[in-house]
Amino acid sequence: MAIERYIGIMSGTSMDGVDTVLVEIEENSIRLMGENSFPMGEDLKQALLDICLGQSTNLQAVGELDHRLGHLFADAVLALLENTGIPADSITAIGSHGQTVFHSPDTQYAFTMQLGDANIIAAKTHITTIADFRRKDMALGGQGAPLVPAFHQQLFSSLDTTRVILNIGGIANITVLTPNQPVTGYDTGPGNMLMDTWIHQYNGSQYDANAKWAKTGTVNKILLERLLDEPYFKQPAPKSTGRELFNLPWLQQKLSGLEIPAEDVQATLAEFTAVTITNDVITYQHNEKPELSTKQELLVCGGGAHNPLLMARLAAQLPNWQVMTTTERGVDSDNMEAMAFAWLAYRTYHNQPGNLPEVTGASGLTSLGAIYPAS
Repeated sequence: MAIERYIGIMSGTSMDGVDTVLVEIEENSIRLMGENSFPMGEDLKQALLDICLGQSTNLQAVGELDHRLGHLFADAVLALLENTGIPADSITAIGSHGQTVFHSPDTQYAFTMQLGDANIIAAKTHITTIADFRRKDMALGGQGAPLVPAFHQQLFSSLDTTRVILNIGGIANITVLTPNQPVTGYDTGPGNMLMDTWIHQYNGSQYDANAKWAKTGTVNKILLERLLDEPYFKQPAPKSTGRELFNLPWLQQKLSGLEIPAEDVQATLAEFTAVTITNDVITYQHNEKPELSTKQELLVCGGGAHNPLLMARLAAQLPNWQVMTTTERGVDSDNMEAMAFAWLAYRTYHNQPGNLPEVTGASGLTSLGAIYPAS
């Protein structure tokens, strides 16, 4: 098969910008050729957060956000092409995840909604665009998430090592690759989302850089117990979650009646993320011998890979695992998800399945997404 070029676009639950990558794919190999982070305006981010947190809206407002995001994603692609000097007509297709504004896989009328009009992306970039990846899996009874485990399996499967790929974005999710076992993957719970939400509420910062603020606080055990007392954590996989559950009102309810310094709340939220991840990862541990710990790897990607407090707490709580970033295994930890959606676009373009039913709970394998031809 000839080498083909694809672009992946990812805007996650943190809404901290639009990540774009340009990759070359040849059968089972993928090579990163360029990447870029494109800013999202504060007014657009706030409008999206308002919808995600349940503020009243109307169809016109939703439609206008879909339109604005379509232009934002297209502009992000054009900036990537300008930075790399690679012409648009050499790109086979764009894979656009879209901006999730609501994810409801377990209700009577299950649905997920990602905005970012792919017609606009295709028309403005003159590149075939593939989007709406999650709903076909949901139509087959799946969660529609996580979809990245299929890509992780492609990259990191090993015959002699159990590898858990941990993405810490707004929400944290894991992919479990155990030799000779089916792939497992699901959302463990909050990643950076609550930490980002709390510091923004406190002083307007977008995130706690290098966990500087959290490091000044002390973990509050009462609050931590309240946070952990959430039914989601006892729910069996397949499962997925998002801002619909873990949000500022949820946190404020957990804080009710407690007098806790703000920095202690931040420290506790960091510990909460680490503990909920650890509680799941440790269930896949297959030995207790430290000398065999190299056979168990936790590979971290996403924004949380840059949080030294989170990384230290994961290493401390998982002494029999080798904790490192995916960058140390050859795949840039900041670009994993955008690369995954470029790869999923490749799969869809060639009518190949992109989901893993054992992960999402779908009734079968399927090609994902809809194709919007270039104008």
